[in-house]
Amino acid sequence: MKLENVVHDRAFDYKYLYKRMWPYVKPYLFRGILGILVAVPVGAMNSVIPLALKYYIDNVLNGENIELAKQFAFWIPIAIIIFALVQGILKYLNSYLNDWTGRKISNGLKFDLFKKLLSFEPAFYDQNSSGLVMSRFLGDTGAACSGLLVNLKDILTRATNAFGLICVLLFISWKLSIFAVAVLFSAFLPVALIRKRIKHVSNETMKVGSRVNTNFYETFNGNRIIQSFNLQKHQFERFYNQVMEGFNLAMSLTKRVGWLSPIMYLIASCGIAGVMWYGNHLVLSGELTTGSFASFVTALLLLYQPVKTLGNLMAGMQGNFVAMSRVVDLFDLEPTIKNKPEAIRIQTIKDSIRFENVWFEYEKDTPVLKNINFEIKMGESLALVGNSGGGKTTIANLIPRFYDIKSGSIKIDNIDVRDIELESLRQNIAVVFQDNFLFSGTIRDNILLGKFNATDAQIHKVLKDAYLEEFICELSEGIDTEIGERGVRLSGGQKQRVAIARAMLKDAPLVILDEATSALDNKSEAIVQQALDKLMENRTVIVIAHRLSTIKNADRIAVVNQGQIVELGRHEELINISDGAYKTLYEMQFKKEKEVTVNK
Repeated sequence: MKLENVVHDRAFDYKYLYKRMWPYVKPYLFRGILGILVAVPVGAMNSVIPLALKYYIDNVLNGENIELAKQFAFWIPIAIIIFALVQGILKYLNSYLNDWTGRKISNGLKFDLFKKLLSFEPAFYDQNSSGLVMSRFLGDTGAACSGLLVNLKDILTRATNAFGLICVLLFISWKLSIFAVAVLFSAFLPVALIRKRIKHVSNETMKVGSRVNTNFYETFNGNRIIQSFNLQKHQFERFYNQVMEGFNLAMSLTKRVGWLSPIMYLIASCGIAGVMWYGNHLVLSGELTTGSFASFVTALLLLYQPVKTLGNLMAGMQGNFVAMSRVVDLFDLEPTIKNKPEAIRIQTIKDSIRFENVWFEYEKDTPVLKNINFEIKMGESLALVGNSGGGKTTIANLIPRFYDIKSGSIKIDNIDVRDIELESLRQNIAVVFQDNFLFSGTIRDNILLGKFNATDAQIHKVLKDAYLEEFICELSEGIDTEIGERGVRLSGGQKQRVAIARAMLKDAPLVILDEATSALDNKSEAIVQQALDKLMENRTVIVIAHRLSTIKNADRIAVVNQGQIVELGRHEELINISDGAYKTLYEMQFKKEKEVTVNK
């Protein structure tokens, strides 16, 4: 499944989004509501200043009662300071509670999304770039939760601010208020027109951002290739084009959304101009005091600011809902490889592994394996050889069910692997790949991935059997040495031996070796091969090898060409088949090795 195509049209179905998000909101509902409610007095308190101004002008500046004027002159400034202090405390609580709630909800989403990510099969990662996965599974959660709550808090603060100021306007003069409020709130009509555009640009921006992330990831991990092939200019051009694509999308949105503020500014200015004109008439006719008019204009100017920003905040909220919709879409994804309701849990592999008429394809109607049949008895070793791209690794990947077959069956102890619980199936298989992935951390951390509760004696044994003891003794911190991301501080042979030690510690009955020595020089290969020989002792082994000299002692050898097993037997049997595929491969490799030796 391609994540780029997983975008459904539910971004503005608020009832649906509420229902899907409710389990994540419910545990923090009290703090969330409290944080939002605190925004009400924060916004409402802004109306205190213009109201105080009315009484200050009418009773202090223009007042005839001197004693009353003195009292107002003393208490009004103090009241304003007290209100400002209380408002400041409430603003802090408002921000803290909203941030706490938003991050908690976001963390809950991240945990479940990461769990969902771990459930997907290799085909999912084959089809989606790392940048796209990071954008969808990490980037959207912040916008969907924290961003939404911040915008909601700001909208509620400004809405209550506007409501309080409107009450002040109505209290001072209902005639002026009706005109002013009608003009100002007509500015919200354009917001409804931009929702679809926001959704489109938000989704496209997410895709561009994912490509930028992928570029960074590839630049970091492919730095040696970039340097050796002088690809700096090429990489920069790719990055430049991606950034400019994002810029053009952003400007496209600005062209369509950016006019909200100037439109609101113009409408608000018309409202203020109209109020000034009509207010002067009321003052001159004696229907309105000077203090009331000054207070009204102050309240109206204060009202203009939240009204002007409300439009942009509401547009921002539309983007939050789009991100929330993308997050919800991810929860609807289901891995194609998963346990059946009545999956069988196996303790070990007792008898055999059998392929029966197995067909497999990565892409529809393009078969990679065609009618594969063979059986491995426990304790036996099977080597898969053949030309590159023939299907050897695919056969190995089907046993732990990294992929599901198109037809036929793969059976372990006469049970189809699709009927076996995935965890127990994979617990009984240890895989050593050609390019083994090591995680950041120490050597110990990586070896313990095979068995977290391993004893020191067990660890010491696998270090000895993997021929790591001498190497680790040379390190100042020994087995607790940090190896860096992907084990960059280790050589190829050292990484392979750590991976072999990890597989040894797992102690699985079936071992799959996927060209585990092909990328090594002769000296490293010799040491790693010794470690592999230890790993294979008393176990069932499937080995994919490029050097035929290393698999001559296998119980059976299967030659895989173009998705089919063309020959199957022991080395002695296959080497004697006239014009046989195995004999041809063996003689070609022997001739090549002889030429290399002579040239040296």
